[in-house]
Amino acid sequence: MSDVLQATGSVMAGVTLPPMDEKEDLKGYRGEARTLLEVTGARVWATVRLDTTQGAFAGTLLPRSETADDRHLVIKLTHNGYNIGVRVDTITHIEIVGYKKAHYQIPEKAFPYDEAKPNVTLLGTGGTIASRLDYRTGAVIPAFSPGELYGAVPELADIANLETRKLYGEFSENIGPKHWIGTATEVVKEIERGVAGVVIGHGTDTMHYTAAALSFMLQNLPCPVVIVGSQRSSDRPSSDAAYNLLRAVKTAAEGNFGEVMVCMFGPTSDSYGLLHRGTRVRKMHSSYRSTFRTLSDTPIARVQSTGFDMIKGAGQFRPRNPDLKPRLDTAFEEKVTILWYYPNMQPDMIYSMIDNGYKGIVIAGTGLGHVNKPLYPAIKAAVDAGVHIYMTVQTLWGYVQMYVYDTGRDIMELGVTPLGNMLPEVAYVKLGWALGHTQDREEVKQIMLTPVNGEITEREPIDGYLVMQGGLPELEDYFKRFRV
Repeated sequence: MSDVLQATGSVMAGVTLPPMDEKEDLKGYRGEARTLLEVTGARVWATVRLDTTQGAFAGTLLPRSETADDRHLVIKLTHNGYNIGVRVDTITHIEIVGYKKAHYQIPEKAFPYDEAKPNVTLLGTGGTIASRLDYRTGAVIPAFSPGELYGAVPELADIANLETRKLYGEFSENIGPKHWIGTATEVVKEIERGVAGVVIGHGTDTMHYTAAALSFMLQNLPCPVVIVGSQRSSDRPSSDAAYNLLRAVKTAAEGNFGEVMVCMFGPTSDSYGLLHRGTRVRKMHSSYRSTFRTLSDTPIARVQSTGFDMIKGAGQFRPRNPDLKPRLDTAFEEKVTILWYYPNMQPDMIYSMIDNGYKGIVIAGTGLGHVNKPLYPAIKAAVDAGVHIYMTVQTLWGYVQMYVYDTGRDIMELGVTPLGNMLPEVAYVKLGWALGHTQDREEVKQIMLTPVNGEITEREPIDGYLVMQGGLPELEDYFKRFRV
């Protein structure tokens, strides 16, 4: 042991600890860290005060990840709930002030029924909104079933009668066409049962793909279908899970909307959520709670516990209409890809897609929709082989404008069709959906260029480019000063 470790003492502040179970009470600890716990009598789930050369820290001693180093203790701080690692060689004294073994499973509870409240169904697919932290591995795992969410967020009962059903337990990177089709099918079943709206719990990483897919697969919606997730797991003090879920359920229960939307944090604070159209939304930050943004457009509305502040006016969104009957359209061709162009891209990228039987390619081109000339023969070969190729822009904001330069006109002559301001991910999903209906080139082109739910817009609003989004109160005064 180091000199510091040898000098370290411990005090039991009137705490009686159960007999030591090395497998559980020293879980994940090795080397110097494990030796320190053995010498001082501290153990996992003990509340400790650590005096160190860097200051004093108080919190609950947590298990370590099985692959973690052997030089740190990890504690969940008492005053703010965050987890920190404390280097063993900085610890001069340990005081054990309490012990309570933690159980991170929230029991499911029967949801109270109030016939005066609307009925909402929550369909669970997995993701952080339905997860907890596994301290054994340090990973966020899908562990909360949808029914457990009521145990964690009892305020849901103030909004609606919530039925929950778990469809999948997948991280969002594992969600794909079969899940989109299955989810769309279940949404229609719930709407036909007469619910006021449907909420879908989903991981955030690919939520915008699912939102786009459901926007095409669910036609003629009479009520809101709201996709919701969280950036931070439910056991973290800064978790957005409960807030987002409450706003999503309120939207499904009371919102005057009849389309697929994503409901997530608006600003970085918890003052309101934003409702994003399913075909115009994208995850834009890896960790911010306000990661979802509407691109080249504005969100539909802000949602708070007190109600809705509309950003779009009448005629700019689809309202709730109980007289409509939902239409399920889940056709999908999976042999479609996105080709994200980069300088010096080689033609063999496209030739390999021809060889592997791909039916459609969405190119995210540079600038107004460009790729390099060495790709031209491969693009022509793909079109001649029956591959449907469409152009979007990797700038994300703005329109494909292939008539401006010779490059764009040459690419169109090869058989590539521009897609206005459709987002690359949305174009990928829509092309798969279109090719699920037909392989006829002109029919596919007509489907791709005919907006279904705002995936192509005639123009961008003046505030549609701002990352902080048009319609936010803090920006209204600015625009009023400079534009009427």
